[in-house]
Amino acid sequence: MINKTFESMRQAVADIHDGATVMIGGFGNAGMPSALIDALIDQGARELTIVNNNAGNGETGLAALLKARRVRKIICSFPRQSDSHHFDALYRAGEIELELTPQGNLAERIRAAGAGIGGFFSPTGYGTLLAEGKETRVINGRNYVLESPIHADFALIKALRGDRWGNLVYRKSARNFGPVMAMAAKVTIAQVKDIVALGELDPEVIVTPGIFVQRVVKEGCL
Repeated sequence: MINKTFESMRQAVADIHDGATVMIGGFGNAGMPSALIDALIDQGARELTIVNNNAGNGETGLAALLKARRVRKIICSFPRQSDSHHFDALYRAGEIELELTPQGNLAERIRAAGAGIGGFFSPTGYGTLLAEGKETRVINGRNYVLESPIHADFALIKALRGDRWGNLVYRKSARNFGPVMAMAAKVTIAQVKDIVALGELDPEVIVTPGIFVQRVVKEGCL
């Protein structure tokens, strides 16, 4: 019997190793799997490479992971905002590496990894510092930059509901990066509000099929 449910957040993240590349879903706080991040902080993995849209804000979620000094490098599109003080302090002190990627390129680089695409040409970033060291090409009279896919060892995502096979549905804009990250990681761990019985999720509304999810854990199960 296929059963991908885990009893606790701690159990679900127990094997995330030092130096792992971890994708974390969310657009700001929308769709951020805060409970899984808290469990990861307690678990103690260090020297992580984090892939996320931003670099944390406030004191919770990704910001708390940065504050705990568990992150060696972050790949994101929006590292600074009014309350990204933990990232700011680490970056100014030279204690974290930043790979800045335009948001559309970030999403497509993640999607490319899940789709098995070896690279793609994007016009975004051409002629800027973001294109330094990358192959460029003129296609139909327009300048493009070669971008590489982003693969991950683990993805931590948040969904509204899931079943024991790992099928997921999301709540509105909280979907954001979750579906593409689930496809791009070797192990996808989904934090969900509810775990429902098989058959309760309408196949027509399932966004992430269970084939891309290895672990499902219900919120509140620490």
